[in-house]
Amino acid sequence: MKIYLLEKGVVLVGKAWEVREKLKEYSRKYATVEQWTKDK
Repeated sequence: MKIYLLEKGVVLVGKAWEVREKLKEYSRKYATVEQWTKDK
């Protein structure tokens, strides 16, 4: 599982179940992708 944080978005690379789990995890912390990218 690889996560690339870009200036205007996020790229998740991995198996479908890994991506879904990671998105669930980050959705608990951040309401939007914009918040996620600004935090890092």
